[in-house]
Amino acid sequence: MGQKKLQRFAEMKTFPNVLQYPEGMAGKWNAFFHNENPITLELACGKGEYAVGLGRLFPDRNFLGVDLKGNRIWVGARKALAENLANVGFLRTQIDQIASYFAPGEVSEIWLTFPDPQLRTSRAKKRLTHPKFLRLYQQILRPGGYVHLKTDSPSLYRFTKWVIELYQLPVVQDIDDVYAQENVSEVLQIKTHYEGLDIAASRKVHYLQFGLPAEPLPDKEDELKIQLREEESDRRR
Repeated sequence: MGQKKLQRFAEMKTFPNVLQYPEGMAGKWNAFFHNENPITLELACGKGEYAVGLGRLFPDRNFLGVDLKGNRIWVGARKALAENLANVGFLRTQIDQIASYFAPGEVSEIWLTFPDPQLRTSRAKKRLTHPKFLRLYQQILRPGGYVHLKTDSPSLYRFTKWVIELYQLPVVQDIDDVYAQENVSEVLQIKTHYEGLDIAASRKVHYLQFGLPAEPLPDKEDELKIQLREEESDRRR
């Protein structure tokens, strides 16, 4: 590990707005934020641009960026401290362990901002809108809470719409091209480092906001696999 990373990891241990693999936090996040305001997660937050951006826009709500990469979290955490954003924090852990860190209903909303689209069909289960992950979110989202996806990947956008249709999830917003809108909301104007890279080279940013039912999603993965295989077959023609 490089000297710069080592320095950042050491510094991050002193940050009051960062927890790394904490134990016993479920049900105690309002104590961490020192208020009873609703909590929004930014999963796979990278440098935390959305957690910080949302924290600026909504001082009466709490925002928690979650990622495994401490070197990236350091950037957002340092910025939040510099701006005295007491409503922005960071959690370092694996996303597939997220349900162990929160009590049922403790989370108000979840943002997925430019997550890795995991383009290979064999890695579809690692997509953060796969039913495997949606079931984790169900365990911690309050009734009526929403999941937001912002991505430049047409494949991930299309895949997520398949999942929504398969499970008949309620859709609040479906925007195929965010910046083609006449009036882009302040929330959707927040840009991440990865958005700026335009890795998908699609020149479009997609957005979905949808809800999840209280009862666990049934097992329909076989139907989803059929759709994935059909897409893969079409690509090869």
